[in-house]
Amino acid sequence: MEISASPLQMRIQSPPLDSRFSPISDGLSFGSRFAPLKLGFRSRHRVSMADSMSSGESYGPSSLVKERRFLSTESEVSVRPVYNPTPPDRNLRTPHSGHELILGNTFKEGKGFTPPRGEVPPQEFNNRVLEGFQVSPIWHQGFIRDDGRSDNMKIVKTARWEYSTRPVYGWGNVDSKQKSTAGWLAAFPIFEPHWQICMAGGLSTGWIEWDGERFEFENAPSYSEKNWGAAFPKKWFWVQCNVFQGATGEVALTSGGGLRKLSGLTDNYEEVAMIGVHHNGIFYEFVPWTGVVSWEIAQWGYWNISAENEMYKAELEATTKEPGTPLRAPTMEAGFALACKDTCYGNLRLQIWEKRYDGSKGKVILDVTSDMAALEVGGGPWFNTWKGMSTSPELVSQALRFPVDVEGIFNMVPIFKPPGF
Repeated sequence: MEISASPLQMRIQSPPLDSRFSPISDGLSFGSRFAPLKLGFRSRHRVSMADSMSSGESYGPSSLVKERRFLSTESEVSVRPVYNPTPPDRNLRTPHSGHELILGNTFKEGKGFTPPRGEVPPQEFNNRVLEGFQVSPIWHQGFIRDDGRSDNMKIVKTARWEYSTRPVYGWGNVDSKQKSTAGWLAAFPIFEPHWQICMAGGLSTGWIEWDGERFEFENAPSYSEKNWGAAFPKKWFWVQCNVFQGATGEVALTSGGGLRKLSGLTDNYEEVAMIGVHHNGIFYEFVPWTGVVSWEIAQWGYWNISAENEMYKAELEATTKEPGTPLRAPTMEAGFALACKDTCYGNLRLQIWEKRYDGSKGKVILDVTSDMAALEVGGGPWFNTWKGMSTSPELVSQALRFPVDVEGIFNMVPIFKPPGF
């Protein structure tokens, strides 16, 4: 399913939810299998089926509840998310993801009420907003309905949701200042588009009503990222997963690459890619300015990405036999158009090694698998398998490795602060 009336993007991954919201400036996803407990779908009569998990998986304990009829009164809600206002300097806040990520819109206000002009407590929002949403890094709430304009596709009539999120990983070591995904140069209008992983891994609690059917969850693995600019890359791939078998502690993976536009009057493009892995509080970053990233991506069904930096080597391989779901994305040529395809049921293996003195693989840091990876290809043209390699020139690498506190500089002169920062 697609809902394009909102700038909100939610990537929802769950066996009974074989659909996804999809739009444009921010993305959030849930993993539907939670460890180390068994996962059950519970009806009003407590009839359940279990999905057993291995004891080494991450982000537990969690549970998912499926209610089989529309619940209209608060007394019937069994999972109650706890609301806390978004603090200005929260832990794990990444660059480019501060108050710019607090979004809201009112499509239809309550009788006698005016639309909110900022984040408000949940009950006040429900009173003032009949149709709309409010989104922050730690709170998500809204109600939207089909307006009848999407008669060319299968679409649910209503969606309502309310949940809180506790970030576990931002984009960097847990006890350190968080990083910009594309380096500090991303603060300037050099690349098109801009991209920031805001929360590589988190835990969400609350509920979603999908066409009157309620799904409740506690400590569900979740993820959010942010794109801004005129359009997505001309061609791209993306892999994300934070539900793994064989891990000790939490693991979160994001990898992506694309043919992105460089600023200027001419159409200059560059191929870039990266791998980012959080494991037990440590961030393993593989980017072109610290090493080499290589990839082989099929038109659909196969993703292979490898990378190395001074200390580590990483490889991931993902496959799917799912047909995938076509999704809309912002494009230069056609605006918001069907331009990519996703699945949330990919099979994936991720490996990280320490590097020996001669550059070969040494001690195994991580070797984990998943059957719930989110996989995507987009843009084009995709005439055949895309093979590429990305590394930065030495001068650029040295510049990007230099620790520049761009956010601190712009805080001193906020009038020059770029949009989206």
